[in-house]
Amino acid sequence: MDNQITTILAIKYPIVQAPMAGVTTPEFVSAAAEAGMLGSIGAGYLSAEATRQFIREVKERTEKPFAVNLFVPENVKMDQPYLREAYEALQPIGKQLGMPFWKAPLSEPEFDEQIRVVVEEGVKICSFTFGLPNEETIRLLKEHDVYLIGTATTVEEAKLAEQAGMDAVVAQGSEAGGHRGSFSGELTFIPLQELLTSIVASVQIPVIAAGGIATKESIDHALAAGAQAVQIGTILLAAEESGAHPVYKQAVLEADEGCTVFTKAFSGKTARGIRNQFMMDMKEAIIAPYPYQNDLTKEIRKAAAQQGKRDFISLWAGESVHMSREGTIKEILAQLIHPL
Repeated sequence: MDNQITTILAIKYPIVQAPMAGVTTPEFVSAAAEAGMLGSIGAGYLSAEATRQFIREVKERTEKPFAVNLFVPENVKMDQPYLREAYEALQPIGKQLGMPFWKAPLSEPEFDEQIRVVVEEGVKICSFTFGLPNEETIRLLKEHDVYLIGTATTVEEAKLAEQAGMDAVVAQGSEAGGHRGSFSGELTFIPLQELLTSIVASVQIPVIAAGGIATKESIDHALAAGAQAVQIGTILLAAEESGAHPVYKQAVLEADEGCTVFTKAFSGKTARGIRNQFMMDMKEAIIAPYPYQNDLTKEIRKAAAQQGKRDFISLWAGESVHMSREGTIKEILAQLIHPL
């Protein structure tokens, strides 16, 4: 049997569209699938019902396969006084946006309910970030022939993904935009080339390379190093179908090389994005753990977007952001595969 990921996933190109939560729209995912990639729904922040609706909207637009990406919830203890301090640390920024106080309801993950939706809606590919589902969840998905993809930032995490029963694993290099998918041991920042080589040598399951991939050369390089596919995200941020706010798209298109940094300020979890005032202002501030910091800053990000102030929006992007371009997903992919 051909165990090549392109055959298994029934995709034309060995390319996965990164499941960027908050950016992916049904148009975006279906366009990626229609263009020959594996489209991915970034369902991390969605409720179970919103996840179901999203899946149905993608199905209306394409018959091609697509994945649903879920955030594996962590057990984080809530310390009320600390949470209050983290909220107060955000007050000066809130005032700049004309909101001295704002409501910050704390989110409740609906992971188990989302898993049920994946099964009920007949989705056949499910990927995970921030950890691995428990044995029971994995068994349930396997019983329904769901192909499982884990995320790893170290060799240890890749081995854990394989042992848990993942069918493939994303090797997330330090160049990648957005949140680190780390879930075991110390937070590490290993460049893709080094990480990829190590993971390919350590696991038997297919490896998908992610982080800074924005040229045909980088795709060829990753495949030559043993990856069965690559994952692209940042280069698609400014696409016509992208749900990124216009201010976010503009920041991506105007980005210079070396403009991204890591921060915990927006969500409480380390993520790479375009450097802005919010990150700088919050450098020494008290920051609540994920997902609570994300809940605290939600209204700030929303107000900043409405006011067109990119300095207070989370502009997640990878190291190759300066290579981002406009156009439809199909056009961007064509330039990537067959550069002029």
